Amino acid sequence: MEENKVENVINIIKSMNIKDRLRLAICMNDSQWLTLNYDKREMYNKFDTHLRKIDEEYRTTLINFGQSKYFIINFTMAKLMEMEQFGLNKVALYLFNKVNI
Repeated sequence: MEENKVENVINIIKSMNIKDRLRLAICMNDSQWLTLNYDKREMYNKFDTHLRKIDEEYRTTLINFGQSKYFIINFTMAKLMEMEQFGLNKVALYLFNKVNI
């Protein structure tokens, strides 16, 4: 069952564009509800810097990821919060490698 959840979230990530992947990675690193086995601060800084380079909206305005236009990110975060630690780390590793900074 857990493996099925991991595959579903990975399929969602595959369908995202690079900006949404970076936004999701930032949300994952910023979240207090997800406990990742990675250096959150270092990863957050890398993703934040890269997203600022490619997304003018992120660079120039204060973004509220709770808005409805970021539904896919919120939906994916909800799915991640349901996962056990092993599955969460698997998805995080996939996402961090897929972003490939």
